[in-house]
Amino acid sequence: MTPADLSRTVLHAVRRAVDENALHAPVPARVRVERTRPGGSGDYACAVALQLAGDAGMPALEVARILRERVAAEPGIGRVEITGPGFLSFTLDAPGDSDRAVLDAVREQGSAYGHGGALRDEVLQFHHAREVRAAVTADAVRRLVVSQGARVRISCEEAGEAEWGLLGVTVDAYGTPPATPSAPLTPIRPVPAGATAGELLERLGADATRWGLLRPASHDRAPLGDELLVQGEANPLFRVRYAHARARALSRGAAALGFTSESDAAPAPYEGPARPLLDLLADHPRVLLAAARHRAPDRVARQLEAVAHAFFDFHDCCSPLPSGDEKPSAAHRSRLALAEAAETVLAGGLSLLGISAPAHL
Repeated sequence: MTPADLSRTVLHAVRRAVDENALHAPVPARVRVERTRPGGSGDYACAVALQLAGDAGMPALEVARILRERVAAEPGIGRVEITGPGFLSFTLDAPGDSDRAVLDAVREQGSAYGHGGALRDEVLQFHHAREVRAAVTADAVRRLVVSQGARVRISCEEAGEAEWGLLGVTVDAYGTPPATPSAPLTPIRPVPAGATAGELLERLGADATRWGLLRPASHDRAPLGDELLVQGEANPLFRVRYAHARARALSRGAAALGFTSESDAAPAPYEGPARPLLDLLADHPRVLLAAARHRAPDRVARQLEAVAHAFFDFHDCCSPLPSGDEKPSAAHRSRLALAEAAETVLAGGLSLLGISAPAHL
């Protein structure tokens, strides 16, 4: 069971409690679960009972007891405890099961890992000015909300630059269309870039331009200097793309040595430097959904930076490839599986930002 699966399980428990009249409160759009902090109980914790207590007119401890009854019997849940003023703490069935579930989900879903249907009932219409950062931001937001099931239409105040197409931008209509009940007009208004698409493309190229425009929050100025082209650790874009390329190289190296990450054996425990990386991969679906809901592609960029940083920490301490006369072992296969999952998440995230993920760098 992944954190996303656990979140859905708790949300279903809330809905069941409401449907059965055991709980009188609005069902939240989503429920957040987090890995238990050091010294805490269980594998994951959730504060949904405290959030619902006021609307339900009940003590949080009573809300927690109602939800515990409906979650405890679900497959994959070993134990549910109530701690503190009403926190739910979850222990999964067996150590390592949730880790394997995350890696299996990434392997099965590929670059679509983290995509979902949370926004499938939404019909959206974004409108932006004739300005390159607004156009690129609207395009990235479209990709994000579509990844969560929404239907989207984008309009621009007037015809844009011809070079927008080289940045992967498309516009469905020009002029200001009337808002409709099914698709109210949502403006996309980041701080302008202060340059045209043609100028940025000539100086930076498409990938660096899109990263430079999308990485800062929309209310911040976008730094668009030559630092975006630096081929070194100081450049976050390079670091993210290099982490992807390095992970791809590990798969090629493993194939040359005659082994892969696929195995029916239980994975080796992911502790030490592997744990932060695995936790980030498990959190990826939540980050994508939050970025879509808040129209904030910068959240995806920051997530990719964190994954790249954790990947290099893991890679430098726990090589997925044997060295010297060492033979490939179950530990190497487990590490390779984690590296390949990181590569998949990095490629999928860059794709949502409209940025290429090269296999060699």
